[in-house]
Amino acid sequence: MATRDILKTLRAEHDELRQLFEQMEGTTDRAAKKRADLLARIKANLLPHAKWEETVFYPMFAERADRDGLKTHAEAVEEHRAVEKTVPPDVHAAEFGTPQFAGRVKVFGEMIDHHASEEESTMFSMARKLFTAKERADLDVAYEEWKASPAAAALTAVAEAKTGLKAAARRVTRRAQ
Repeated sequence: MATRDILKTLRAEHDELRQLFEQMEGTTDRAAKKRADLLARIKANLLPHAKWEETVFYPMFAERADRDGLKTHAEAVEEHRAVEKTVPPDVHAAEFGTPQFAGRVKVFGEMIDHHASEEESTMFSMARKLFTAKERADLDVAYEEWKASPAAAALTAVAEAKTGLKAAARRVTRRAQ
């Protein structure tokens, strides 16, 4: 049986997101239903992952990190914040069957890939030294349990609601212009 490791789990989830964005990139404007399905799958994978990192993994990492680690932590937190506040609302404000949607979701995928790649090469390398193998295994179990919890569902729902409200406001603003 393979040893559990939160870093392996998070990397596998990054890879799954990359695949979903790659599938999205292969769609045409006529594939509005497929795009809607892929976006729903992206959100279902991304939101619990991001919220757990923000509420559990990143704070634990910051508690143990040196100055370079704290800089890496600050970059990761800022990238999460920037993506959450800007890109998903813009993606949701566009109609699925339009070039605007295709362009916005491409930027979304590029931002996620950039963040995941940096996280894997920098933060995860540091985390291997900051956390023992047992701690990483315990975090993996805790993450699996958390994803099935009401707390995860609530945080995900709040994030979805914020995105929906921002998207609606952007649609109204664009129509008024």
